[in-house]
Amino acid sequence: MMQAPHHRMLPDGRRLHLGHGPIDLIVQAEGAPDAVAEGYRRAVARFDGLLEELVAELPLLRRPVQGDDCPLQGPIAKRMWQAARGCMPEGAPLFVTPMAAVAGAVAEAVLAAISEVPGLTRASVNNGGDIALYLASDAPDWRLAVVVDPQDPASPGVLRIGPKHSCRGVASSGAKGRSHSLGIADSVTVLAKTAPEADVAATLIANAVDLPDHPAITRQPACVLAPDSDLGAALVTTHVGALTAKEITQALDAGETLAESLLATRRIHGAALVLQGRVRLVGDLPLHTHGQVHSVRKLHNV
Repeated sequence: MMQAPHHRMLPDGRRLHLGHGPIDLIVQAEGAPDAVAEGYRRAVARFDGLLEELVAELPLLRRPVQGDDCPLQGPIAKRMWQAARGCMPEGAPLFVTPMAAVAGAVAEAVLAAISEVPGLTRASVNNGGDIALYLASDAPDWRLAVVVDPQDPASPGVLRIGPKHSCRGVASSGAKGRSHSLGIADSVTVLAKTAPEADVAATLIANAVDLPDHPAITRQPACVLAPDSDLGAALVTTHVGALTAKEITQALDAGETLAESLLATRRIHGAALVLQGRVRLVGDLPLHTHGQVHSVRKLHNV
């Protein structure tokens, strides 16, 4: 039997935690107190039944995106398919399923319920590091801290996203993240117009940062590590040994090529690609760092 969804205010009294099965959201709303309370009420109402919506179409959500006709029915499922399809390069389709957009699409759906409330200045829904943002025209910037060195988390880089910036979605992916990756990037962080697009793009770019058949890279079939994985028997990265500077450049070049194609079609605003201490920035990524950049691991609101 599936556990029921749960919600609670966090100890800081400012943020709402929503959880159900694999979905774990941190919701933050700011503005007039009555508006914030109503926003959180709507977030809870939208979250109720959300996982069941996705589970009902899970077999289709795990199938690779093909063609131009979406086979899905639910609004979040459709959004996932559309984001995945939109990020596939024309003439050179990549393997991607709608599940590549699930975290961003869920965050976006809950944020949509909140942002309809009058009196809010800004809001965010953080789904394990994939973040959907709302800003009123006069809202202060969102400052997203990017931990660039896991050994020194007190000295993060910072992304500043204000009302005039069209980015409303931020996502990260990579071989060291919570999901399996076909590539070897430590992480790829993407800014896009929407959270689902950022989610898919981060996944695809992270997959593209790769050195096929390299002896220092260990891989296993995804289905061995997770029998219900949408990646099936595709080989996912489990370990990356030391690489030469030339090899790191080669792998980052491959990821940058895909990132540039997504940038050219306006699917993303920018991306930060990280591999073994090297960082490659593509497009409009307002990232400010303190000291040497080592690794981008995860994002959180500050």
